[in-house]
Amino acid sequence: MTTLRAFTCDDLFKFNNINLDPLTETYGIPFYLQYLAHWPEYFIVAEAPGGELMGYIMGKAEGSVAREEWHGHVTALSVAPEFRRLGLAAKLMEMLEEISERKGGFFVDLFVRVSNQVAVNMYKQLGYSVYRTVIEYYSASNGEPDEDAYDMRKALSRDTEKKSIIPLPHPVRPEDIE
Repeated sequence: MTTLRAFTCDDLFKFNNINLDPLTETYGIPFYLQYLAHWPEYFIVAEAPGGELMGYIMGKAEGSVAREEWHGHVTALSVAPEFRRLGLAAKLMEMLEEISERKGGFFVDLFVRVSNQVAVNMYKQLGYSVYRTVIEYYSASNGEPDEDAYDMRKALSRDTEKKSIIPLPHPVRPEDIE
């Protein structure tokens, strides 16, 4: 039986099987520790019965309450290839959405590569829509051009009029994102 639990420091030594996927954004250890220290409730791991890590979600709460922009943000969601198509990503997203709901968020957002159609389609199935395109959000490292991202959002119950998900009519640049 899969266990969904809080991510711990020890998990940093066990999640390479998840992060080796070419579409998974990886970060330095201090970045993961920052999230673990500031937003531990948004950092959840799926663990197999034998202790192997199957996937994780890492996020945070951010934005302005006054401007109705307080929200949950998905920084990273990844499931190891051998554990895909089991509904783990959907369950991890659901947990982050529930936490964001309890914290009074208006919406949950995430960034995804425009080329990652498998992920884009999954997020759409989970109720997310494209809010805006962010030009050259992802840096290329191999001489390829930088890649655009979709900023996808899902309104939560606090956003009764669904204002947070009205799509922007034009793309933005990374420096235009608050």
